[in-house]
Amino acid sequence: MSEPFSFKLIKTSGAARRGEVTTPHGRVQTPAFMPVGTQATVKGLYPEAVKATGAEILLGNTYHLMLRPGAERVAALGGLHKFMNWPHPILTDSGGFQVMSLATLRKLTEQGVTFRSHLDGTMYELSPERSIEIQSLLGTDITMQLDECLKLPASREEIARAMALSLRWAERSKRAFETRAREGYALFGIVQGGDDIPLRQESASALTDIGFHGYAIGGLAVGEPQDVMLKVVEETTPALPAQAPRYLMGVGTPHDMLEAVARGVDMFDCVMPTRNGRHGTAFTRFGSINLANARHANDHRPLDEASQHPDARTYSRAYLHHLTKANEILGQVLLSTINIAYYQQLMADMRAAIAAGSFADFHAATMAGWAQGDIPALS
Repeated sequence: MSEPFSFKLIKTSGAARRGEVTTPHGRVQTPAFMPVGTQATVKGLYPEAVKATGAEILLGNTYHLMLRPGAERVAALGGLHKFMNWPHPILTDSGGFQVMSLATLRKLTEQGVTFRSHLDGTMYELSPERSIEIQSLLGTDITMQLDECLKLPASREEIARAMALSLRWAERSKRAFETRAREGYALFGIVQGGDDIPLRQESASALTDIGFHGYAIGGLAVGEPQDVMLKVVEETTPALPAQAPRYLMGVGTPHDMLEAVARGVDMFDCVMPTRNGRHGTAFTRFGSINLANARHANDHRPLDEASQHPDARTYSRAYLHHLTKANEILGQVLLSTINIAYYQQLMADMRAAIAAGSFADFHAATMAGWAQGDIPALS
């Protein structure tokens, strides 16, 4: 029998936390980065290649999967794990962000949101209950409540309205989750409140009273400056239960994640490593490297000879530059793989530093390495 969901806090170093999430499909070491498999695939990569980067959990998207191929179809085919050949943990977001950012002709009410598909114009209704139903049909290990995600900046009145609605939807999401009786699976609540610290703390307190298996900080990385995002995280995490995982949604750059871990965050997801990889950017311990830049055309060095992932050690910068300029699919695949592997290595290194009680030293050394940047080839 598979193990039920649980979270174990193993060690702290300052506010940084080393932990372990147990799910019905396996365990996840935290801090953890979840590659984004929006439409039941991490774009361009075999599941085995994603696993080889060190990834232990993926993120799938309720909005996209409800539109195509449909949650009922995925359920009939054995669930999302079997459908996409990923027998490891999966978290699905609720679809709320995509409804707000992608759908057209949307109408928000207390009941939920009615919207027209960006694919073919078909009208859909997504309520907290339907979002939970879809995620249950997909069979994912961690389900997210439906919330309303505002773009920033926004007025305090509008932020407060959306936060209050998200709390009411959180209560309905929990009731819907409990009626579906998937023993051992998890539901996370989502803290909203924009860039308003008191509203964030009010949301966190109310969600804690409702009671969830884990807590996400949503509504960030939507246009606000990094210092604002980090201030919100710093003031919100202490209001969340210490014995539950904390997930910062949609974040972000390596720097964002390093700083968020320093403020007590355990889990992340972002399309950046794959999206940027498809456009010629590599993430490394030297910082980001734009392989489209002409200075790489004759550079025989690998991206990083010390990387633990073979693709970063094997292929020359000149070859990756050529693939990028030629718009070859292989270049997109290699850079996506290299980037996810770097994100996973960063997580592993942070876990090791926290376990050793030396996260502050690791933070300083990592920042210094990024500041120094990549050293151009001599010839």
